[in-house]
Amino acid sequence: MKKILCISLAALFSTSFAVAQAADNDAYKAAKDKAESDYKVAKDNCKTLKHNAEDVCKEEAKVALARAELDATTQHQNTAKDVEKAKRKLADAEYDLAKERCDDMSGSAKSVCKSDAKSAHKTALANAGGSTTSNIAQTTREAGANLADTASDTMITTKVKAEMAADPLVKAMDVHVETQKGIVMLSGFVPSKAEADKAVELARRVEGVQEVKSSLQIKK
Repeated sequence: MKKILCISLAALFSTSFAVAQAADNDAYKAAKDKAESDYKVAKDNCKTLKHNAEDVCKEEAKVALARAELDATTQHQNTAKDVEKAKRKLADAEYDLAKERCDDMSGSAKSVCKSDAKSAHKTALANAGGSTTSNIAQTTREAGANLADTASDTMITTKVKAEMAADPLVKAMDVHVETQKGIVMLSGFVPSKAEADKAVELARRVEGVQEVKSSLQIKK
């Protein structure tokens, strides 16, 4: 009788585990599909920009995609190997973005920018290889909030760039735009104070923007 009970419990546990695993796989696929869909929208919106501004926009979309995939992995796959792979993909995407931003610079400033990007990439890859159970658990707890923030910030950045591209005063390729938790950060070199002020004004108009921080500098 006890043997039959044990077999029944084992079968029940096995079935429950299989159902839970299938549900996790479905949720993971849904999260990945949404990430791909958001990426395509963000990438299409980059077409309103020109020159390097468009290239930077596309790399930002790739970073958002990689971050969303990392969130999906930590929530639904949650194995050290898968999380490390997703972290490395994000590190590579962030490195490509950093290098693209350096292309607007010249001389020593460009060299320093690329050197900093390379160092940050090495650090990110090293950290990616150090995943532990506690790190994964912590990332999982933060993943849901991060996924929502990332999607929102990406759309804000895209809308701000579109506003600048449509404005005759602002040269969108002169202004780098980055958004973190609704805070828009503008950087780069612009021809005049009027353009810098206009860029800030346009950013503030975009829905979802909590604050605008400008470190725009006037070309001499």
